[in-house]
Amino acid sequence: MTPKELSADILVVGGGLGGVAAALGALRNGRSVILTEEFDWLGGQLTSQAVPPDEHSWVEQFGVTRTYRQLRDGIRQFYRDNYPLTAASRAWGDLNPGAGFVSRLCAEPRVGVAVINAMLMPYIGGGRLTLLQPYRPVAAEVAGDTVRSVTLRHRDTGAEMTATAPYVIDATELGDLLPMTGTEYVTGFESRSETGEPSAPETAQPDNVQAVSVCFAIDHVDGDHTIEKPANYDFWRQYQPSFWGGPLLGFKGPNPRTLEITERSFTPNPDDDPLLVDADQRRNPGDGNLWTFRRIAASRNFVPGAYVSDVCLVNWPMIDYMEGSIIDVSEEEKARHLAGAAALSYSVLYWLQTEAPRVDGGTGFPGLRLRGDVTGTDHGLAMAPYIRESRRIRAVTTIVEQDVSMAIHGNALSRQYRDSVGIGMYRIDLHPSTGGDNYVDVESAPFEIPLGALLPQRVKNLLPASKNIGTTHITNGCYRLHPVEWNIGEVAGLLAAHCLNNGLTPHQVQENDAQLETFQTRLHGEGIEIHWPDVRGY
Repeated sequence: MTPKELSADILVVGGGLGGVAAALGALRNGRSVILTEEFDWLGGQLTSQAVPPDEHSWVEQFGVTRTYRQLRDGIRQFYRDNYPLTAASRAWGDLNPGAGFVSRLCAEPRVGVAVINAMLMPYIGGGRLTLLQPYRPVAAEVAGDTVRSVTLRHRDTGAEMTATAPYVIDATELGDLLPMTGTEYVTGFESRSETGEPSAPETAQPDNVQAVSVCFAIDHVDGDHTIEKPANYDFWRQYQPSFWGGPLLGFKGPNPRTLEITERSFTPNPDDDPLLVDADQRRNPGDGNLWTFRRIAASRNFVPGAYVSDVCLVNWPMIDYMEGSIIDVSEEEKARHLAGAAALSYSVLYWLQTEAPRVDGGTGFPGLRLRGDVTGTDHGLAMAPYIRESRRIRAVTTIVEQDVSMAIHGNALSRQYRDSVGIGMYRIDLHPSTGGDNYVDVESAPFEIPLGALLPQRVKNLLPASKNIGTTHITNGCYRLHPVEWNIGEVAGLLAAHCLNNGLTPHQVQENDAQLETFQTRLHGEGIEIHWPDVRGY
């Protein structure tokens, strides 16, 4: 049977934050788009992966794109329009529904999905956006340096279709189109001899990547909600990385910034005032009490009785799965590792319910209840695994540790690029890895996103839009977060549209000063900051 064929001006494969932003950027500039996503929810790390946004300290003032701010404002407005907030919380300008310490906007994943869908809906109705869910790429046709088409397969039925477009944007979580299209890429740790990075190893370690995690949501209510003991619980119960300072299933572990062994607390429903939560990671990483760290619903934000408990999102150190990479392995091995990551998460929950130490001297919290309804699944965990690291293109420009490290730049801004197309800020935050490494955590200066990092060295019409840009293993640690991924994706979509509208190639835009200035001016009009603001008086 011949696969069904679809065509558009721009094909965006992957509906995470970068893919959604890419589609919106292209659509706003008059282009037709096919957007695909393999999971039931759009939004990637914000929604299907259930990770509250990791953002910098100035996010409420500047440092994100206009449309990313619209997404954040839309989430807050959705709560005001639809949730039974208290009067004080409704009036809270920077409403943080979960009052989590990791972010100023901790919210339930479904709300992010609703706002993203609303942002895309006019284009679906207008016939310029074709949304394909749940589809994933399985093959590509390439002619020389040009991608001609991508074959997509329905996740459940196996039905296939072929999509063609002058520009193809890879917004998948793992850079899936790179091997399919023969685009040169790198995985894992580069060597110090290649990058000159102080934190890099002497020799390259392509299979050494950050841990994946399968997050989940819980609340704490009356009754015994203990799940069935996981089959491999005993394996995980005795599992102890050499650098951990104790079993992985425990409240003790290394501090990511100092590597000192510390013990975190866990106090369900502390009845704290959400308006007093200061979610600023400059001052406090916020993980001292794991319950409030990534809380996504603070019961005191809502009228009495609306929430019988806070809702807590578990994305904690002990769910990081370090047993193997899911990049460039067989489908069987990938499935085995993802199943192992899910089993670890179930084991963490079972340990919390049955063995975790309590402040009253007892053990276990049987009142912890798995909230699959919050994450949109029957199995109770997040819909998709949290992916921290992807294949990365061999780019025109590769961003290295020296470009962003405060050890080199001090309190000044990081390296400035003539071809900057966005900005971001986050510490280099590498989680334990499949090679057995501890955290790598480096202070970063506010950084720029060079257009050259979005351009493959050879392939002409494929653009990355997620964690697959020209970073290294190390700098991926600060370029992988929510607002930066959105900025990257939005620029990819705008660049593809700009090239189609003006008869240019992406490389021509980047190489020619006049063409680059025209594109950067266009970005300014779209509300994309390409340099950090000068905050001195005038």
